[in-house]
Amino acid sequence: MSQQPKTIHWGIIGLGKIANKFATDLQAVPNCELHAVASRSEEKANTFSKKYNAKVAYTRYEDLAKDPKIDAVYIATPHSFHKAHTILCLNNKKAVLCEKPFAMNSQEVDEMIATAIDNNTLLMEALWTYFLPHYHYVLKALKDKLYGDILKVEADFGFKPKMDMSSRVLKKELGGGSLLDIGIYPIFAALSTLGNPKSIDANATFFDNGADASCDITFTYNNNIKTYLKSTLLEETATQAIFYCEHGTITLNSRFHEPTTVTLTPNSGKEETIDFNYTTIGYNFETVHFNQLIRDNKTESDIMSFNFSKTLIQTLDTVRHKIGLSY
Repeated sequence: MSQQPKTIHWGIIGLGKIANKFATDLQAVPNCELHAVASRSEEKANTFSKKYNAKVAYTRYEDLAKDPKIDAVYIATPHSFHKAHTILCLNNKKAVLCEKPFAMNSQEVDEMIATAIDNNTLLMEALWTYFLPHYHYVLKALKDKLYGDILKVEADFGFKPKMDMSSRVLKKELGGGSLLDIGIYPIFAALSTLGNPKSIDANATFFDNGADASCDITFTYNNNIKTYLKSTLLEETATQAIFYCEHGTITLNSRFHEPTTVTLTPNSGKEETIDFNYTTIGYNFETVHFNQLIRDNKTESDIMSFNFSKTLIQTLDTVRHKIGLSY
């Protein structure tokens, strides 16, 4: 008789919108449970724990990090707190799945990774798109050269939030603005398919508080292959990633960073759209991967590796430097 996999006991720090999505999908993952949640607000901690059947609600992050029953912690606080909360949990030997962007800059990410290595404890950036079946399908199609080599990539992400300058999305000191919040996805699409560019060009527009409102980025690769990337908080955009290849086009349909469909358009022949029949929000896929890493006593993901997270944040740093944005 096969042995039942070890049950992974989770904690969540920061109980905003994304934590609700994560907790919802955690219920669809076998052999794991939400043990504890933590918020600075007692009311929010209690409400959240009741909603998702957590055993414990904490008002101090330190208490959650020290809870001996917890195996893994999902960190969903604003970007500017990722480093501190990750290090807190790693120093208490808790495996950490930290929401993207990993941190505010390369220096912070390097500190987080060094702490994970020092503690011999698992750490991974929660860039959920990398684990979604439709994205894996496209990565394989491109690697197998379904339509030959990539000639050009276009990827965008734009939406219009409520113009409340005190909200996390728009608050510069919390890492708000289009680049770190949503620009990371088009950049991820380029890096995960073509790797590091030879050169980067970028320009941006800004809100009055100094946070970037929109960002246009061009990566140039060898053979003059270019990627045209856009993030904006000024308008709704198609939010697609389109790979133009020698013999056809592969389109990650709207919104490409979350569960969606893929359209294959050969230069000669019939267009086909593939539906992946998602039944969850999509956060369960990264959780399944992370749970298995814990069971296998791994300290780093082979998909969302430290090197990839470093490359991603270094690229974001370069873009910020190009547009004159500092935190």
